[in-house]
Amino acid sequence: MSDFSSRLIAWQREHGRHGLPWQVADAYKVWLSEIMLQQTQVTTVLDYYPRFLDKFPTIFDLAAAPLDDVLALWSGLGYYTRARNLHKCAQAVVEQYNGRFPSDPALVAELPGIGRSTAAAITAFSYGTRAAILDGNVKRVLTRWAGIEGYPGVKAVENKLWDLANALLPEAGIEAYTQGLMDLGATVCTPKKPTCLTCPMSSDCQARLANRQSELPTPKPKKAVPEKSTVMLIIRNDAGQILLEKRPPSGIWGGLWSLPEVESTLAASDIAAQKLGLKIELDPALPEFVHVFTHYKLTITPQPAFAISANALHESAAQWFDIDEALAAGIPTPIRKILSRV
Repeated sequence: MSDFSSRLIAWQREHGRHGLPWQVADAYKVWLSEIMLQQTQVTTVLDYYPRFLDKFPTIFDLAAAPLDDVLALWSGLGYYTRARNLHKCAQAVVEQYNGRFPSDPALVAELPGIGRSTAAAITAFSYGTRAAILDGNVKRVLTRWAGIEGYPGVKAVENKLWDLANALLPEAGIEAYTQGLMDLGATVCTPKKPTCLTCPMSSDCQARLANRQSELPTPKPKKAVPEKSTVMLIIRNDAGQILLEKRPPSGIWGGLWSLPEVESTLAASDIAAQKLGLKIELDPALPEFVHVFTHYKLTITPQPAFAISANALHESAAQWFDIDEALAAGIPTPIRKILSRV
């Protein structure tokens, strides 16, 4: 076990990733990067991270900001629950811990949007706390090295991986070790075509020795991906403004500004009148496209329309935006794609 950690630490110090802007002993900056890096590539985060810190240099600035400002800066990163929890977590840290994250990973894991693995990473990098991480990359590394069978999302398999992750922890050098696990999974022990010849664990990796790199981790049992469809109304007024409505705070795109939706173009005029108090004329629909979520595919038909009545809007969550204002607001990626065409 100690040999695993010592090899990994030595490899990370020579071959791992260094000089990333969040590789500092600052819990706020580490936490922000960890949340952004969930299900997002490092190259993408490198673009968003400095802009976020420029707008919210401290956790107090983030906690005091309107949620709309947070969502606007997050726009394009996806998985917007992360942004809402980020805002809630900042407020909780300010209220409960006077703006300083605790060094105990168990306490950090109780904060909004932070799980056990992320809490361990935050405290390891910020305070040198000895705690195990187990994100997707680490699961892949450990599953292959130890030859652990079974889909890692199954509780029994995950528990076995947690036991192993804890057993492998070094007595010292936790920062380099934790970063090394992340780096190894991201750059060497990749899902496809791992570069085993450059891996410090290749000599005793059970998957490599049995030529089973493509079989481990055991894939998730496949299910049919549900498909849904919607029509999004691009309603413009005499001033050339676009109508957006704020979505409910929870659910898909919660709290973001979006285009009004209807089930079909046939229902568009009636729903616009009933829901929004607008009489509209429809233009030819734009080409449909598919947006893929984690659990389903959504076929979107953009439907341009013109408001020919000037009545006050019935829907309090709806608002007219200049196109530049709309693109600067917190809007989902597919809405940005549609408005960019406009």
